Amino acid sequence: MSQQAHLPSEAAEPETPHLDFAGTTPYEDYVRADVLTHLQHTLSDDPGEMVFLVTTQVMELWFTVITHEWETAAKALRSDDVPTATAALKRSVRELEALNASWRPLAQLTPAQFNSYRSALGEGSGFQSAMYRRMEFLLGEKSASMLVPHRGSPRVHAELEKALHEPSLYDEAVRFLARRGHEIPVPVLNRDVSKRYEPAPEVETAWAAVYSGDPDADTARLGEALTNVAELVWRWRNDHLVATRRAMGAKTGTGGSAGVAWLEKRARNTVFPELWTARSYV
Repeated sequence: MSQQAHLPSEAAEPETPHLDFAGTTPYEDYVRADVLTHLQHTLSDDPGEMVFLVTTQVMELWFTVITHEWETAAKALRSDDVPTATAALKRSVRELEALNASWRPLAQLTPAQFNSYRSALGEGSGFQSAMYRRMEFLLGEKSASMLVPHRGSPRVHAELEKALHEPSLYDEAVRFLARRGHEIPVPVLNRDVSKRYEPAPEVETAWAAVYSGDPDADTARLGEALTNVAELVWRWRNDHLVATRRAMGAKTGTGGSAGVAWLEKRARNTVFPELWTARSYV
């Protein structure tokens, strides 16, 4: 048999994909890429402003999908559907990792580089992000004063006001623990959910009991999913703090915020506090 007979037959030429569509492509109809890629309107001549603007817009998209996941998890917990809640939380962990990676293009800005387009921001500041505020509300970081910047946008203000008065993701988790037989006081279960969540010793005791029990129980898996979320939120806040400190030091932040001092305060706030303190008693 000749050597040529042992050679594999030549791969068939791939067929040309369908290229002719009436109007836009189905991809464009679904993704709206043309809209997304024409939302960048820089306000300075500095070439570095483009990456700052695009990175900020990408962060807003991640805020949107993470908010969706946490709202899905909260709704599932109201129905005692732990698998659906845990699945949504696990997805949000991967999304938080991607969100946190968004700091990399901005993490090494020098003061001179940031100042070259900082004036273009005017009174704009990240704390004015409505979608990020909805994320914070879902974490239990409630504050009615944070609605004030959005009074000029009726739809956005209404959505935030609705989120302010709804139970947070953690409220739903605590109520779920109560339905599972853990002794959670009525004042905790019936608290004013428009206020910032404050830790309670009974909730700490409940989580300690969860972690002292079967590690494969759905309550334990829920606790770990929430802890993973809390850890990555802390990393997000800390990365924000470090990037800001590197770019502008202790100067007043954009929009008149306290800049680094404000971010330091936020970074000290523990998300889902009893999930962390309970570990000392297991």
